[in-house]
Amino acid sequence: MSKLTKQTKQSFIKGTMILLAAGIFNRILGFIPRITLPRIIGAEGVGLYQLSYPFLIVMITIITGGVPLAIAKLVAEAESQGNHARVKRILSVSLWFTFAISILFTILCITLAPWITQHLLTDSRVYLSFLSMSPMIAIIGISSVFRGYFQGKQNMIPTALSSIIETLVRIIAILLFAYLLLPKGLEYAAAGAMLGVLAGELCGFITLLWQYAVNKKRERPTKSAYEADESLDFNQSSQPMGVLKRILGISIPVTAGKLVGSLSYLFESILTAQSLAIAGIATGIATAQYGALQGMIMPIILLPGALTYSLAVSLVPSLSEAAARNDMRTIHKRLHQAMRLALVSGAPFAIIMYILAEPLCALLYNNIEVAKMLKMMAPVALFIYLQSPLQAALQALNKPGKALLNTFIGAAIKLVLIVQLASNPEFGIYGALIAIMVNILIVTIMHFQSIVQVLHIRIPWLDFLKIIASMFIMGAAVQFIYRHPILQMDAWARMLIACVAGVVIYLLLMVIVKLIDRDDLTRVPLLKRFFKA
Repeated sequence: MSKLTKQTKQSFIKGTMILLAAGIFNRILGFIPRITLPRIIGAEGVGLYQLSYPFLIVMITIITGGVPLAIAKLVAEAESQGNHARVKRILSVSLWFTFAISILFTILCITLAPWITQHLLTDSRVYLSFLSMSPMIAIIGISSVFRGYFQGKQNMIPTALSSIIETLVRIIAILLFAYLLLPKGLEYAAAGAMLGVLAGELCGFITLLWQYAVNKKRERPTKSAYEADESLDFNQSSQPMGVLKRILGISIPVTAGKLVGSLSYLFESILTAQSLAIAGIATGIATAQYGALQGMIMPIILLPGALTYSLAVSLVPSLSEAAARNDMRTIHKRLHQAMRLALVSGAPFAIIMYILAEPLCALLYNNIEVAKMLKMMAPVALFIYLQSPLQAALQALNKPGKALLNTFIGAAIKLVLIVQLASNPEFGIYGALIAIMVNILIVTIMHFQSIVQVLHIRIPWLDFLKIIASMFIMGAAVQFIYRHPILQMDAWARMLIACVAGVVIYLLLMVIVKLIDRDDLTRVPLLKRFFKA
């Protein structure tokens, strides 16, 4: 293994922590345009800006759905064998393939933009936003290749750095361009906001290229090393077409699974609107209710998703490398670590969202009516946080078909329940919410069952019980502190004190029940100085 690989390759936990720090930073900053953009261009302008996104998500899913994971998996396998030539070939083949299909879809989008905005989308004024969006297809497609490459080398710094740069530029550019183009009309302001997203993606892509160039200069394996690798790499699966077949073999089922999710989300919005209409709810009210669910509640629920995303990204190359060595002990260890981290870190968020739902919604959105939806979703949040690393594990272990089947079954049940429940006046929007919750539970349980069947792992029931007991104690403490008469102060201050005290109590309980130990704390950059031996 080269000197650079030793320097830049991070452990599973360290890689997760790097991505987690970047993810939390991006999630927090992500609330800025959500709150500020409507103040600049209004709800109608935001509607025009948002109309392009479902189409963009579908295009990006088709092009990049499973490509980063496939590249990360193959690069990790080649790295574990010290085969530099194969790593280079994987990157080269995946770049050419992704570049070709990305450019093709970009040209198709630009060419078909007038027809799509006239016939498929609901407002022809979205045309300028759609055109502004189209170049992102190629940029995101090629960026995904480099992200997969770095993840396969278990170097998470370029991915984290590019995501931070992309977020910072996107926030500034969205608000600036929207403000500057507003005098020309709402459609121009919405297009300006989309150009801001494009600027962010472009800067993130440039950051990845810069990181690749820097790492390549540091590494520079000798020509003889490449020649030695080439002499050992004569089998058909290592040739360009063989590499492409392996990439497609891994990425197509993953892409199909993500496409099921994207299409499920699209059909969910359509069926919810139609079902609420059948229930006798006015269109404007139905749109507002669904907007509250997806635009207010889900962002709060998914805030801890920065951790689950970090776990999933770090888990794939780690498990792939261990699987290539047939190291079952490491596979079990990494999977248990990921599950424990997802549950332990997600539990405090679930408790805070449940106990403090009303003050949280009042302070964030000045809307206490949506608190009931947040309170209903909070207990299911733990399953959301657990689902991502489980799905990543199935993909890393060459079982993407199981993940796809589980996702498809969950999506089908969700859509049927939406039609059955949301069309009932007694349930209304809460019928759609129940359907979404059932979907989350079913898919997570099926993923877990699939993992047990593949690896025959031991179910950590005792850990689950420890976490549940700690959640109850934390919940009681948060409620007592928040409602205590001594805290007669501003609502923000009361909520902050209650949350901090609750989290401290929870962490102490985690240490007492040995779900967090000294070794875990020494891995956290801000805490390791206090817990070094």
